Amino acid sequence: MAQEVQNGGADNGSARTVTFSSLKPQLFVQAPKAADAVQFYKSAFGAEQVSRTVHPKRKADQELPLILSAELKVGSSFLLVSEQQEDSVASVETEGNGCVLCLETEDVEGAIANAVNAGAVEVGETTEGESACCGARVGKLKDPFGFVWLICSPAKKSADVDA
Repeated sequence: MAQEVQNGGADNGSARTVTFSSLKPQLFVQAPKAADAVQFYKSAFGAEQVSRTVHPKRKADQELPLILSAELKVGSSFLLVSEQQEDSVASVETEGNGCVLCLETEDVEGAIANAVNAGAVEVGETTEGESACCGARVGKLKDPFGFVWLICSPAKKSADVDA
């Protein structure tokens, strides 16, 4: 029988257990499009902006302030939107990065319609049943900034699931 090991408690000489309070995906968009991305997520997903940090010094030829991070609340979850600049230390590719973001809602069709009206593109058709990966109904979107979103209804609970 396998023994459960807490984070940081593996037999690696570490006696310190670390507890995380949350996971916040950080989405990098090409500068100066973070403000547009924030507005898109507000329109498409009903996001609320919790905070915004801008770079205090911006080159004179650039009109908009550089957004270091904008924290958004979507439902009970949070995400960060940041501008990626070509001369940044943390070079990040947003296209084809293998990351898919999943939003859960009872109204899959309504959420997809809102996102499409805000500028997203629906990818394929909404699926249902066994072909739906994370819920009873799943639709797929690509936002104007290259990120892929799954809009899912809550998965049906099963008592026969082994961890």
